[in-house]
Amino acid sequence: MRITLLGTGTSFGVPSVACPCAICTSPDPRNQRTRASIYIEADGAALLIDTATEFRLQALRHGIRRVDAVLYTHAHADHISGLDDLRRFAAPGPLPCYGDLATRAGLLKRFDYAFQPPAWPGSAPYLEFRPVFGPLRIAGLTVIPVPLRHGRLTVLGYRIGAMAYATDCNAIPPASRALLQDLDLLILDALRFTPHPTHFTLPEALAVVADLRPRRTLLTHISHEIDHATVSTTLPAGVELAYDGLVVEV
Repeated sequence: MRITLLGTGTSFGVPSVACPCAICTSPDPRNQRTRASIYIEADGAALLIDTATEFRLQALRHGIRRVDAVLYTHAHADHISGLDDLRRFAAPGPLPCYGDLATRAGLLKRFDYAFQPPAWPGSAPYLEFRPVFGPLRIAGLTVIPVPLRHGRLTVLGYRIGAMAYATDCNAIPPASRALLQDLDLLILDALRFTPHPTHFTLPEALAVVADLRPRRTLLTHISHEIDHATVSTTLPAGVELAYDGLVVEV
């Protein structure tokens, strides 16, 4: 399995608009973070998790030529705003996309035109929403949804083989912790150092890692409170800060 971290930033992105802080003005490219998304290639399949705001730029930067299906974690703007740029992957369509019923409602509210045949091929993305209620097969891969708490909202993480993606969360219910055992790779939300009502802080994320004990952890959905070079030196063995463009194999 080959995983490309397309984006590793928070909803503001880094640099954040109109912010003159040291991290937003940093020359380190690892501090330049587009909105969070990953691209998975495994056993001949190509899956995208979320269509981040910069999806077009991410697809161009990483040479994405194929998407067999899209998995959505939830319908917040930074995770779905790039949906229209699926049109290159959804012709003649429909391209299947997956998520819970709340995500379906959010997508249909904002992108209703994308869930019906377009006026002509390529004029709009042509998608088919398929609700997720439990483990399922997508493009030949077994995908296990992992319910997470994002403040008051339930969102979905996903486990595929020995890899799990758990962004935008500040709590993992006991039943979901059971789904995150024996991982080779965990990609986990770690927004910042200061408390937040809907995201893990970096210390909270490290506590989750200590509990789940994956063999490798990449921290994502990172804000401008975290400088890549400085914070990386403080992390325990097996834990790293993700950055845009990082490619890992599981």
